[in-house]
Amino acid sequence: MIITEFLDLSAMLVPERTAIAFEGKRYSYAQLKERVNRLADSLNRLGLEKGERAAILEVNCSEYMEACFATVKLGGIFVPLNFRIRQEELTYLVNKAEPKILFVGSRYADMANSARSQLPSVEHFIIIGGKHQGMLSYDELIASGSAEEKTFAEVNDEDIAVLMFTAGTTGLPKGVPQDNSAYSSYVLTNVDPPDMEAPPETNVLVMPLYHVAGMQALMAGIYGGRTIALMRQFDEKEWFETVQREKATRVMVVPTMLKRIVEHPDFDQYDLSSVRVVTYGAAACPYEVLRKTIERFPGRALINAFGGTETSSTIAALRAEDQVITGKETEQERERKLKRLATSIGLPMDDVEIQVRDEEGRELPAGEIGEIVAKGPRIMRGYWRDEERTKKAFTPDGWYRTGDMGYVDEEGYIYLSGRADDLIVRGGENIGPDEVESVLSTHPKIEEAAVIGVKDIEWGQQVRAIVRLRAGETATEQEIIDFCRPRLAGFKRPSSVVFVEEELPKTSTGKVLRRTLREKYGQT
Repeated sequence: MIITEFLDLSAMLVPERTAIAFEGKRYSYAQLKERVNRLADSLNRLGLEKGERAAILEVNCSEYMEACFATVKLGGIFVPLNFRIRQEELTYLVNKAEPKILFVGSRYADMANSARSQLPSVEHFIIIGGKHQGMLSYDELIASGSAEEKTFAEVNDEDIAVLMFTAGTTGLPKGVPQDNSAYSSYVLTNVDPPDMEAPPETNVLVMPLYHVAGMQALMAGIYGGRTIALMRQFDEKEWFETVQREKATRVMVVPTMLKRIVEHPDFDQYDLSSVRVVTYGAAACPYEVLRKTIERFPGRALINAFGGTETSSTIAALRAEDQVITGKETEQERERKLKRLATSIGLPMDDVEIQVRDEEGRELPAGEIGEIVAKGPRIMRGYWRDEERTKKAFTPDGWYRTGDMGYVDEEGYIYLSGRADDLIVRGGENIGPDEVESVLSTHPKIEEAAVIGVKDIEWGQQVRAIVRLRAGETATEQEIIDFCRPRLAGFKRPSSVVFVEEELPKTSTGKVLRRTLREKYGQT
């Protein structure tokens, strides 16, 4: 199934239902389809052909969604770019993707214009919001395009729909081609099509659309005929107001956002009773944040989703019964559920196989830490024009190497231990930083913490904790180490603690950049 058919289906079944609610604008599914048709017609007249790329540099907006579907409708490849990049990074990514068209948000127009001479593939710059010399107007392209339904090219399931770049936390960003079948495989298995009789669901979409989680939420929402309450970027007050105003039933956030939401002093001032599902992912969620979330959203389904750019969408998740704490559980059952919610990514999705393997490629038994590998129809076939990195990304027998370390328990639940580069090896014992960080996050004085390995003559490596305390709190190194004593095995406990005042460095989705911490605090 082609991703543009997600929109076609909803426009046919629920044409009058609101598809997008964004900053005072509301478009029904029929209106959204018409706008996509108009833009596709204009892009066709600009010469965009099947297989050619159209990139975008902009924060979340309704035009972003339209540009995606219009590009794919032509058989083109949509290339979302991280809006936090600098000019040098923009030049690298655009020249890697070689788009014919570049959509540019007004706030990025000057940067794009400055880089114009270094972007030889771009034939047309299209400004979103306002006008800019030397750039075509997005609004004028919408107005001048034909609303008639047309077939511009024969598009197949195997054709690339989206070229998404990784975060580049381990080097230069890698281009990941995602074909139509990668998204359709997920939504057809996990999302119900529009129900014309039932009340519509509303998703608050705040995840950036250049990130796979944002794109997955968009595709699921459109296929399901849901109303997408779109936000440019995350802001706590705006998030509360959006959920309340739109009576949102589903929200997706990263743990950093979730922490700010549940700890916000004005939380009780808003009516969030409509929320039924809270999805979190893209980074480990601290244990105490989950405890607070369960208090704030009692009886709601909590979904810890695990996936990556290379997998196009979620490949593992907890079952429905694992995601809800009813209050009727025994204390032991409650603690087991909390642990799974905090550290487990659940069980593999139906169309995906997952194993934990050692360095020799052998599958490991329950409880032993190794690399998580995956296989299935949604896994990428290879990186964009990069045979060397593609070869390294797969095992000899064709399994994708996620780079994440973890283990499975006796029931098959998968637990993350950190990235392969982050694994700490002390005296031959593997230590996953996520486990230690989860314990540190329960200390009442700690705002956030991360763990790295530092060289040690005797043991090879020792555990070091980088800790930021809550405002007004003080603590000693020994106090933090002693707190871990009854909660962690001796070899896993931090042997040193570094206190910092600034927020820990993170990616745009809230993952702590341990590599940066190692460079700064990794000396013995």
